[in-house]
Amino acid sequence: MKSATRPDWDEVLVDIVDYVEKFEIKSTLAYETARNCLIDTLGCGLEALAYPACTKLLGPIVPGTMVPNGAKVPGTQFQLDPVQAAFNIGAMIRWLDFNDTWLAAEWGHPSDNLGGILATADWLSRNAVAAGKKPLIMNDVLTGMIKAHEIQGCIALENSFNKVGIDHVVLVKVASTAVVAHMLGLTREEMLNAVSLAWVDGQSLRTYRHAPNAGSRKSWAAGDATSRAVRLALMARTGEMGYPSVLTAKTWGFYDVLFKGQPFKFQRKYESYVMENVLFKISFPAEFHAQTAAEAAMSLHAQLARTGRSVDDISKITIRTHEACIRIIDKKGPLNNPADRDHCIQYMVAVPLIFGRLTAGDYEDEVAADKRIDALRDKIVCVEDPAFTKDYHDPQKRSIANALTVEFKDGTKLDEVVVEYPIGHARRRKEGIPLLEAKFKTNLARRFPAKQQKAILDVSLDQTKLEAMAVHEYVDLYVI
Repeated sequence: MKSATRPDWDEVLVDIVDYVEKFEIKSTLAYETARNCLIDTLGCGLEALAYPACTKLLGPIVPGTMVPNGAKVPGTQFQLDPVQAAFNIGAMIRWLDFNDTWLAAEWGHPSDNLGGILATADWLSRNAVAAGKKPLIMNDVLTGMIKAHEIQGCIALENSFNKVGIDHVVLVKVASTAVVAHMLGLTREEMLNAVSLAWVDGQSLRTYRHAPNAGSRKSWAAGDATSRAVRLALMARTGEMGYPSVLTAKTWGFYDVLFKGQPFKFQRKYESYVMENVLFKISFPAEFHAQTAAEAAMSLHAQLARTGRSVDDISKITIRTHEACIRIIDKKGPLNNPADRDHCIQYMVAVPLIFGRLTAGDYEDEVAADKRIDALRDKIVCVEDPAFTKDYHDPQKRSIANALTVEFKDGTKLDEVVVEYPIGHARRRKEGIPLLEAKFKTNLARRFPAKQQKAILDVSLDQTKLEAMAVHEYVDLYVI
């Protein structure tokens, strides 16, 4: 007979809640990186608003619903409850696969948490002002971002959810729940309840990220996760109970049901490591394991032009790469939609080789119809380099290396082009930040007139101004 005595809280849950509730972020680098992450993430969302496949999912669930003092969705006229606003913002920022990335045993995009964090902060800020109280400030948002990044990223370092078929957005849900619960002012017990509810939820399968089922859910899955986090935190605020051994319970816990009975492993304590070392997607809207391959392909495109060659002269292209790249985006056969194409390394190499570019529009049907792309894809093979795989997992390197060799029909070939670290890597941060800011300016120009762009930039590029600004006032800068 089993005991019905309520167990102690799982240590993993306690560590998450203690970190969010008690740890003070003192890293200047973390806050500076968080500001850059904020503007880059919002910029990605603004670019996504040009795509009807994204915008058709936005707005209130019931058309015409009005929410007084609700959270506003940047780049739109929507003002929504925080749960639906979190979905809107989360879907926008992830839609084009262009926001930040974290690569380890598990992959993911920690800035996906901004959906829940910004929506909740904006809603709380507006309601505080309406009640004659002080609003939240953007420093609160940056702090929440740093902590959500840290939770998602540190769990991902040693624990592979993809190997058991679970999508990485489970970590968005958990991290967002913890941070949002704290922003809502929950007690420690209520925060533990909320985080346990996130783990006990049914978790998303990765099937929508892989052939033969790759599809657009991968673009809104994180929005769904971060909005679910807001809902669970709000439920916990009502006193809804939690489940202390949600991870470790025999037979019915997360470990036994979904993780092959294995407990989570941890490489480091929660601090601010992940934000400080996060990867920015600057050059290409492409799955991150292909970023260096696309950069190498751009270099080879220039070489082809200089030597008077074309892709028609190519007989074979070899991509020397790391194991994660092969597992996720090494893909043959028909590509059925943009979501399929931006998870195919052959496609993401062929396009820059042919056109000398790789943009979000290059995944659309009009460009994909060019027969040269599939013809070139058929000539591209991936080969794992164990050294690249080792360096990918090395915490001192965290490289995402790809090396391309082009062979021609006449038997000659070009020297191999190797790119170990993309421009968005911490090792190329000095080179990357001016380009990140340029990307942000480009995305602002897609949506706003010059005067509004200037108002946003004056605050967004100034650390002190941004951190001190009320959340609702900053979000109002982005309203159409």
